[in-house]
Amino acid sequence: MQINEEARVERARELFMEGYNCSQSVAITFADIYDIDEELMSRISASFGGGIGRMRETCGAACGMFLLAGLKSGPYPSAENKMANYADVQTLAEQFKEQTGSLICRELLGLNKQRKDGTLEPVVICAKPDERTAEYYAKRPCLNMVETAVRLYCRRLQKLQ
Repeated sequence: MQINEEARVERARELFMEGYNCSQSVAITFADIYDIDEELMSRISASFGGGIGRMRETCGAACGMFLLAGLKSGPYPSAENKMANYADVQTLAEQFKEQTGSLICRELLGLNKQRKDGTLEPVVICAKPDERTAEYYAKRPCLNMVETAVRLYCRRLQKLQ
């Protein structure tokens, strides 16, 4: 199967701009490859946005990529398949970190503010998503994270062929 990386990136951009979270935008972009309905893929990946439930932990775009890697793995609880999946996820995570600087949502968003004493200010956790406005898109790196995850996953799929 030929993977059109630019078309996949554009689809992910559209999804994100329509209001899907970062994880959904990545996962839905590849739903056709796994013969999964887009609505189901949206539900499967919904909780991973905002750094997992908007807790600003592991980047949702990266989580979407990891979810896809799991779909590509063979059946569990095969130790061999589990090891192969973990190796894939670790490779994708390292590539993502190399390109973005972190896997952590709050770091990517610049929310790790340091106090004068050197400790970090706590990140406020709230379930309510920010309103999607032009200002939101202008100040957030999320769209770039989505694009990066989609590109990395496209390249992974191309290597497996």
